[in-house]
Amino acid sequence: MRTGPADVNSVAPRHWAILAVGTLAASSASVFVAGVAFLLPFLHTEVGLSLPAAGALVALPSVGTALTLVAWGWLVDRTGERLVLVSGSVLTTAALAGALVTPSLGLLAACFLLAGAASASASSASGRLVVGWFPARRRGMAMGVRQMSQPLGAAIAAMSMPALAASHGLRAALAVPLVMAGVSAIAALVVVTDPPRPDRDDPESAPLATSPYRAAWYLQRIHGVSVLLVLPQALMQSFMLAWLVLGHGWSPVSAGAVVTVAQLLGAVGRIVAGVISDRVGSRLTPLRAVAVSVSAGLFALAAAEVAGAPGAVAVALAVVAAVLAVADNGLAFTAVAEHAGPHWSGRALGVQNTAQFLAISAVTPVFAAGIDRWGYGPVFAGAAVVAALAVPIVPRVDRSR
Repeated sequence: MRTGPADVNSVAPRHWAILAVGTLAASSASVFVAGVAFLLPFLHTEVGLSLPAAGALVALPSVGTALTLVAWGWLVDRTGERLVLVSGSVLTTAALAGALVTPSLGLLAACFLLAGAASASASSASGRLVVGWFPARRRGMAMGVRQMSQPLGAAIAAMSMPALAASHGLRAALAVPLVMAGVSAIAALVVVTDPPRPDRDDPESAPLATSPYRAAWYLQRIHGVSVLLVLPQALMQSFMLAWLVLGHGWSPVSAGAVVTVAQLLGAVGRIVAGVISDRVGSRLTPLRAVAVSVSAGLFALAAAEVAGAPGAVAVALAVVAAVLAVADNGLAFTAVAEHAGPHWSGRALGVQNTAQFLAISAVTPVFAAGIDRWGYGPVFAGAAVVAALAVPIVPRVDRSR
C-alpha cells in the first residue's frame, strides 16, 4: 500500500497552496449560489420579474448543485480531485459566460441551472484534497479553512453583486463569479496534484473499496446530525437580516453590515472548531459540544426576543447564535471523509451536502410560515429544540477505516 503525507507530521508548502486553491474553488461556487439570491430585489424591480418568478430563478443554482453533488463525488472517487476541480470550474465559467450573453430568460434559467450543477464539483474535490494531503493532527484546522468558503463567498457576493447590478446591470454582477470560476480553473490546473491513495487491486486495501454504509450506522448518524444542525444555520442565514430590519427597525445597510460581520466571524469559528478537534484528537467530541452550544444560544435568543430585551443584547445574542450555527460543518465534513476512506469519501461527502441542501430547501418555507404566524421568538426556540435533538445522535467514538 502506498503512503502519503497524511502518514507524517509535516505539511509541505505546496499542500498549503493546494488548500488555498481548493478553498478558492469552493468560494467561487458559494459566490455564485449565494450571489444570485442577493439579486432577487434587482430581478424584481429592475428586470420586471414577479417575486415568485425571481425566487424560482435564483433557486436554480441550488437545485443544480443538489442534483449533481453525489455524481461529482463518484467522479472524484474514480478519477481524482484535480480533473474534477479543473473540469467543474471550466464548465461553470462556460455556463456563466452563456448567462452573460443570452437574451432569453429561459436560456438564462438554463445557464443558472447548469452553472450550479458544475460548481458542485468543488465540494467533494476540495474536501478530499484536505483529507489526502494533511495529516490527522492538522486536518481539522485545514478543513476549517476550506469550510470558510461558504460564509466567505456569501460575504463577497453580498458586498459586490447587488451593488454592481444596481450600477451596471445583471451582466456586471454575474462577472464576479465568472472571473472567480475562471481563476479557479487555471489555479487548479497549475497547482493541484492528486494525493496518493491505495490501489483498489491491492488485497491489503480491499476493505477500503467496500461501501462504508454497510457495516454500521456511523455515517448515517453523522449525516443525520448535520441535517439537524443545518436547520438553525438556515434560519440565521435566511432570516437574520429580515429580523433586524422588520423586527428591530434597522436600516437595510446597517443590517447587512451585521450579517456580513456574522458571516466572517462564522468563517473564523469554523477554523477554531477545527483546531480544537486537532488538539483533542476527535471530530465528534467538539461536534457534540457545538450542538449543545447552538441549542443554548438559540434558547437564549428566543428568551431575549420574547422578553423584549434591549436591542443591543438581542443583536449580540443573534450574532453569537449565527456564529455557533455554522461551526459544525467542518467537523462533520472531516469525520465523514476520514471514515469513508479514499475510495468512498467523494460519494459520502456528496451525500452529506445533498442531504443538507434538501433540508434547507424544505425547511426555509416552514420557518417563513412560522415567523409569519407566531413571530421570531417561538421559531428561534423551535430551532433550539432541533439542535438539541442532534446531541444524542452524535456517535460516541470517532472511527476511521
